[in-house]
Amino acid sequence: MRDGCAIVTGSARGIGAATATALAEDGWPVVINYRSDAESAEALAASIDGHGGRALAVAADVTDPEQISALFERAESEFGPVLVLVNNAGLRADGLAPQLAAEQWQTVLETNLSAAFHTTRRALRPMIRARFGRIVNVASIVGPRANAGQSNYAASKAGLIGFTKTVAVEVARRGVTVNAVAPGLIETKLTEGISNGLSERVPARRAGTPEEVAACIGFLASEQAAYVTGATLAVDGGLSA
Repeated sequence: MRDGCAIVTGSARGIGAATATALAEDGWPVVINYRSDAESAEALAASIDGHGGRALAVAADVTDPEQISALFERAESEFGPVLVLVNNAGLRADGLAPQLAAEQWQTVLETNLSAAFHTTRRALRPMIRARFGRIVNVASIVGPRANAGQSNYAASKAGLIGFTKTVAVEVARRGVTVNAVAPGLIETKLTEGISNGLSERVPARRAGTPEEVAACIGFLASEQAAYVTGATLAVDGGLSA
């Protein structure tokens, strides 16, 4: 078992749950963060514990800096310093830009982008002190690639990629890496309603799985990825190519 722990935001299901499982299999005690789905989060923690890992489910709205502080304090008191942070929490509120409500814009930007800023800021000082840290942000190919009806989502994910690159440069000498993954069409609840016909445009001719994204995140969180920072890894079956 490793010293320190990992936090995966929005990890009750989908890519987050697969990532929490992968990190636990790699020896990290994992904090499973959720906002409302306590049943799924607790079940995942029990599954990880049952397979010889260590996991804790903690409720926190990552758009609230005070709740983020409480999340990290709970993780640190239970498992030690947070040395891996995966910013996975995200949501969609689609609509064409002329009809997009201000609330739809604000909610998506706060959840998908601002939350990553708040969690990253909280995580960095302990990582810098430890001379080791891994931050992985879950972006999307919708950031650099247009998708009509998702201007808010695209803006948040493009911003997340820019944020990733900048912070990576700032902390590269400190043993801390900051990277992003950009999933394409992945079989999750978040992609429900937008997958019809899209798989035919994917060169691989299928949707990806959360586990395939989690495997890439696991690599970026590993010691083997120490010289990879500021990168965005597309996990999209060739769609962005």
